Amino acid sequence: MSSRDELLKAVAENQPMNFPLPEIEFLDSECIYLAETFINVLTSIGGAVVLIENLMEIETYILEKFKKSDRIVTTIPAIKWMAELIPATSIPPHALSNVDFAIIDTHCAVAENGAVWVTEKGIVNRALPFICQHLAVVVNARDIVSNMHSAYNLIGTDDYGYGTFISGPSKTADIEQSLVLGAHGPRSMTIFLIM
Repeated sequence: MSSRDELLKAVAENQPMNFPLPEIEFLDSECIYLAETFINVLTSIGGAVVLIENLMEIETYILEKFKKSDRIVTTIPAIKWMAELIPATSIPPHALSNVDFAIIDTHCAVAENGAVWVTEKGIVNRALPFICQHLAVVVNARDIVSNMHSAYNLIGTDDYGYGTFISGPSKTADIEQSLVLGAHGPRSMTIFLIM
């Protein structure tokens, strides 16, 4: 028997015992606490949160932050009167290269890391949340879960071809150890949190 085989045999014979994973649902019932945690985490990683009561309030934000000449798009039919609605039909990513502000929605956000879960149903085009200059996501406070375990339990049975977690604006610190926002994606990420 070679030394490699002996080593692999020793590893196979000395495996740790399996234990069930702990239940981690102690925060799920505390919606207010989850929202506060989500806000704190997201703002600490460079994101911003705007508390709203309904979708109509997004227009006030747009009027304050953007010029009429800026290209503002959305995938949410309910607000198509305040932004260009991206059609559900396939469009090339290059058609989105000049998007200044994109507004999408989600049905799952995670308090522990400030992430939101998006699929092709909510973003229509996979490039949209990464090619726009500024990204906004509409999140309902009741859709915030405490941790990634709860998020995977929630999304694990969904039927989707593409999905990703997004947490905060694009950032890198590779160059001279300086934090740069928007290096390879949106320069900002705003959450419109419906309370």
